[in-house]
Amino acid sequence: MSMTVTGISSMATRQILSELASAYQQATGHAVSIESVGGVDAAKRIRAGESFDLAVLASDALRQLEADGALVNGSIVEIAESPMAMAVRAGASRPDALDQAAVRTALANTASIGISTGPSGAHVVKLARDWGLESGFESRVVQAKPGIPVAKLLADGVVEVGFQQLSEMQGAPGIEIVGLLPETLQPKTIFAAGICKAAAHADAARGFITYVASAETAETKRRHGMMPV
Repeated sequence: MSMTVTGISSMATRQILSELASAYQQATGHAVSIESVGGVDAAKRIRAGESFDLAVLASDALRQLEADGALVNGSIVEIAESPMAMAVRAGASRPDALDQAAVRTALANTASIGISTGPSGAHVVKLARDWGLESGFESRVVQAKPGIPVAKLLADGVVEVGFQQLSEMQGAPGIEIVGLLPETLQPKTIFAAGICKAAAHADAARGFITYVASAETAETKRRHGMMPV
């Protein structure tokens, strides 16, 4: 019987999941349709009981959904690590190397800084707090609306520097990626997949998650700015 596995994800994994869903359908004949939105909105919709078979979000968000009873217990599988990057508008000045001092300087001196509503945005705020840069920091920060990439704020001239997962900046028009944050500053954001309690096709969803987590998909993840786990 024909069926379509449905899912919801944050924007960070949109390109990876789109490519893998297509490859999975070609290999198995099973269709997978995943809606990608802001991570905060995705979590709200899952909690509200919308009929999705699977969810792909930052692992911390999925663990909370599991604790809240919105995911099937024990169904969470880690699929990729998502490094953070810093970017500027195309043609803007940029540091020669993105070491810890350059990141600190950017947070301390840039007039407008773009961050997301997701884990990367929270990490930037934490860095500023850890470095004692809270004074005036909030007034210089522009938080992209859910589902809007920080790259768009940069390209539109709303901010001068932006921080977000590499997967959301890679290939975006009108920006230049300065580089990945140094290893010591990376938040180690892991994205994972889990089965929703409202799933209509839980077994089929589990099959797709197993495929996404497999070694077979490693190159797709790397190509879109993430690393296999």
